[in-house]
Amino acid sequence: MPSKPPVYKKQNSFVEVRHRRVLKDVLPRLRETRTRLDSTSLDPYWQSVVRAAIEEALGEVPPPEGGYPPFTLHSQNVEEISLLADEDLPRYLFYRYRYDTFARRLKLDDFPPCLQIEPTSICNYRCTFCYQVDEEFTKKSNGMMGVMTLDLFQRIIDQAEGRCEAVTLASRGEPLICPDIEAMLRYAGGKFLALKLNTNAWFLDEKLCHAILESEVSTVVFSADAASEPLYSRMRVNGNLERVYDNIKRFREIRERYYPKARVVTRVSGVKVPGAEEFEEMEKFWGGLVDQVAFVKYNPWENAYDQSVNDIKEPCSDLWRRMFVWWDGKVNPCDVDFKSHLCIGNVKSDSLSNLWKSSKYMSLRGSHRKKNRVQCEPCVRCAFV
Repeated sequence: MPSKPPVYKKQNSFVEVRHRRVLKDVLPRLRETRTRLDSTSLDPYWQSVVRAAIEEALGEVPPPEGGYPPFTLHSQNVEEISLLADEDLPRYLFYRYRYDTFARRLKLDDFPPCLQIEPTSICNYRCTFCYQVDEEFTKKSNGMMGVMTLDLFQRIIDQAEGRCEAVTLASRGEPLICPDIEAMLRYAGGKFLALKLNTNAWFLDEKLCHAILESEVSTVVFSADAASEPLYSRMRVNGNLERVYDNIKRFREIRERYYPKARVVTRVSGVKVPGAEEFEEMEKFWGGLVDQVAFVKYNPWENAYDQSVNDIKEPCSDLWRRMFVWWDGKVNPCDVDFKSHLCIGNVKSDSLSNLWKSSKYMSLRGSHRKKNRVQCEPCVRCAFV
């Protein structure tokens, strides 16, 4: 009999901003953006998406057909908008509307709303809830460990610029291990409104702090998971809380001293695994160093292939929201499938746009849409929707 695990909605795990902005301060800017749309150089499709985003956010149109919720500006969106110039608002709304609503409405256009690029699959940690504990994955002879070349990274960025605003540097490994990470940051810098970096902060020295801040990274997520020892070292094996704390503190000090106008948002993120500290303890310990503190719900990433088959039928939103590119160019629909059983193709031999709408990708989406996750491994064992 299939098990019934809890259903996790990824979009609902996003952090709540500590310093909430008042939505009424943003609404006039949205209306003004709409009045300027016709005079912009945006093509008609972009304009239609931005207009829909504004109308839904302002509550000016009926609820979408199909019972879907309208596009809403949550506290984190208001925070992000407050850091943007007026001329960037159409780009932001185009990205955010597609990211939030296309995934829920199973809608697709020519490029993924979010692109997740893996500078390396290698990590110095062996967190208890991470795929890095899988010895088949980390065994070098199995070919899943490596680092992305700068040339490949640049080719990916060139395809994404102007078509995608949300680019995250991270996936299965620790991005700061990549020897070319500083050059990668420089190349991607200034090209995306939502350039994000996830790191465990172990290698976050002074030079890398400057590289991140100079590259206009908009969000830096420090994965910490605990606020005390020995819990930190027990969860984040090979880590050291004191070193990580000092590195994040250094980042804050460099930001405040040299980059006071930087629009970067910093976040400490933890996974809500059994035995993890409560949010209040995390907030108390880390809150003075970063802008946000958040927990995400636990999913058994460390052994997704060994989980029991479940009876979840709801389509996975990530198939319409994001696309992953591994260090070797392989394109994958998600990182729960960290061994690439669902690999779509390789960006070395095809374009990101073609791969996004390839027959293999569309077939996978079709199975989910028809509530046939049972036909897909490891989707049939995964609880994300």
